[in-house]
Amino acid sequence: MRLAVLVACLLLVASCAQDTSPRPSPTESSSQVVVAGDHLLLDGRQWWPTGMNAYQLATDWSLNEGCGAQVDVDAFFASLPPNSLTRFDAFQSHAIHRDTGTVDFTALDAVFDAAARHNQLVVPVLAPQDSDCDAGGYKQRDWYVDGWRQVQDGHSLSYEDWVTKSVERWRDSPALAMWELLGEPEAATCPDGDCSLERRQCPPDAAIILRKWTDEAGRIVRDHDRDHPITLGTIGGNQCGTAGDGFVIVVGSPSVDVAQYHDYDDGRFLALRLAETDKPLLVGEVGIEAGSCRTLEERADIVDERLTHYRELGTAGALMWAFVPDPRPTDCSFDIGPDDPLRQVLARHTTLG
Repeated sequence: MRLAVLVACLLLVASCAQDTSPRPSPTESSSQVVVAGDHLLLDGRQWWPTGMNAYQLATDWSLNEGCGAQVDVDAFFASLPPNSLTRFDAFQSHAIHRDTGTVDFTALDAVFDAAARHNQLVVPVLAPQDSDCDAGGYKQRDWYVDGWRQVQDGHSLSYEDWVTKSVERWRDSPALAMWELLGEPEAATCPDGDCSLERRQCPPDAAIILRKWTDEAGRIVRDHDRDHPITLGTIGGNQCGTAGDGFVIVVGSPSVDVAQYHDYDDGRFLALRLAETDKPLLVGEVGIEAGSCRTLEERADIVDERLTHYRELGTAGALMWAFVPDPRPTDCSFDIGPDDPLRQVLARHTTLG
């Protein structure tokens, strides 16, 4: 009897991990992003992209648990100027069917397909550091040691298998600009189970642990796609594992082609991080609030100055945080809606020459 129950359980787990959605047919790539020194090339021309983080793009309430509001992905990509870059959440939770628990790529496929239809480029973020918009909880040091090779609570696949399936599925998409291994990595520990910022502890080997993980996770991507660059969503400040010399150690990985910096504090560490790497450095998140605290026009003027400064410093592009289809005008937030004047600023600053 126990054997029968065990077999039944194993069959159930296998069915939950089964991919029920059809593989898209490979298409000839119409765009190619490559690294050239400390900058990016698009189709052989120097490219300084701007754009937005649009984390909600794969939300489809009929398919997945989603994250935030549902977006008309065709309308979103149609609204962007040429040669933009969009960073979005391509987390495993977006590929778990909310009713059956099976792996279903439909919602994520729709993002890549819509971007391709409108000749746009995307950076899929394959996992987050925390459990916002994804299952599995806050990723502690042990996850970076070997937990990433194991199935976490709420997932059907290990991170290792998720990366393999994702790269094999979308490597031929003409919309793919580069892969992002993970957003805002930290190798902290939470001894009492509370992973709030003030309770986290940083082990002395955090940078070495992150570097080893980056090497190995990036190697999986390279094994299945040798053409597209790889990035890692480092914040670039005093985070556990990338503070101080840790940034050089982690970003120096051969698995990182494009470094990142996330700017929510007027770029306090940006010049330092630029000096520490000879790789392109993308400002992957730029957060400036508007709404009740300042007008959208005032924010647009600030962004105009900020992007000019980024370019003068020698960065490789900048992406705003964050597009939402339903901005909150009475709140002080990072929301960027469909009609925000900031979008016109982004269009002016994107260059391909």
